[in-house]
Amino acid sequence: MALRVLHLVGSAVNDFSADLSRLYARDCLESIHDPGRYEPSVAYVSPDGGWRFPTDLSDAAIEAAPAMSVGAAIDRIGALSIDVMVPQMFCLPGMTHYRGLFDVLRIPYVGNTPDVMALTAHKARAKAVVAAAGVRVPRGEVLGPGMRPSLEPPVVVKPVNSDNSLGVGLVREPAELDAALEAAWTHSDEALVESFVELGREVRCGIVVRGDDLVCLPLEEYAVDPTTKPIRGFDDKISRDGGGDLNLVAKDVSRAWIVDSGDPLTQVVWDAARACHLALGCRDYSLFDFRIDPEGRAWFLEAGLYCSFARQSVIPMMARAAGIPLDELFHTALLQRMAA
Repeated sequence: MALRVLHLVGSAVNDFSADLSRLYARDCLESIHDPGRYEPSVAYVSPDGGWRFPTDLSDAAIEAAPAMSVGAAIDRIGALSIDVMVPQMFCLPGMTHYRGLFDVLRIPYVGNTPDVMALTAHKARAKAVVAAAGVRVPRGEVLGPGMRPSLEPPVVVKPVNSDNSLGVGLVREPAELDAALEAAWTHSDEALVESFVELGREVRCGIVVRGDDLVCLPLEEYAVDPTTKPIRGFDDKISRDGGGDLNLVAKDVSRAWIVDSGDPLTQVVWDAARACHLALGCRDYSLFDFRIDPEGRAWFLEAGLYCSFARQSVIPMMARAAGIPLDELFHTALLQRMAA
């Protein structure tokens, strides 16, 4: 009998997050299409808070689906007799409140719980937790509007709880600080100011859970340069084309690539990633960014605990490099969560 899988898509916050969610979720639905195994449904949350259950994620299908209240949506979900939910929302409410709703409904979902998502969405709190577990983190301070840091440049200034490098800037001179702080506060109530870790390299490490084992995947390395690209910005990750559609710039092979598992850096980062996973209380999978200094030491930057099971999602790309095909990755994750 096919598993009844609900894909929770959209954003309760803004069109950008909704579009990003649709981009990944559409790829996931196409990639794991297997009517003998899965009976997929889509629940789409729009920025106005309305729920829809479209036949697919095209503009026409979403527009044609009637908007529902939360109460009506819960009734619809109950009528669908869902076996497991796959979260595809990237906004903070989507990562927390909407996942929590499925805890209340007692419908299992793949991925991390609302409390873990909320913790890692706040970069400074996540840093404090992994630092207590012995992982290196850059010195940092959290500042509200009008506050000034005690750290001297060079520093990296970033919003404390935004994604995709929005509002992130490198400050090398004191005169650059005010503009960088204002840019960060545009995207968050607080700015995180961190000591700049010289390059080095910058890598990402994914983990998938298999029973009691934390299986580390091949690293992904980013194109950075001490002079021309000392940190990655928003334009290194996402762009919009002439038609307004989102493109994932970071997936271009000139900007990111898989590291050979024989690279000595691999084991260093794997050890740090496992410590982060356990300290933060992750489940099913996890994903962490690290800065590697010129001495080869790994410094935790942030956690991005997402996996949309799309071909262009980072964990499936890493898994593919490890010889784990997407259909196996997806099916194993569903069965493990349903059995938990």
